[in-house]
Amino acid sequence: MGQASKNARTSSTTQKFFCSCGGEIRMKTLFESGKFKNIAECEKCKRTERRPSDFK
Repeated sequence: MGQASKNARTSSTTQKFFCSCGGEIRMKTLFESGKFKNIAECEKCKRTERRPSDFK
């Protein structure tokens, strides 16, 4: 049996981030001035940052 190519292999690891307030951080995509922007937003306190690691 042949090996699966590296592109065929899938790894589904999801990482959960939490804000200091205890809320879960979700990624959102906004369309502003003709460009897509990805932002991370806390569900509990509604704080927004560029990426989830900025909440520390």
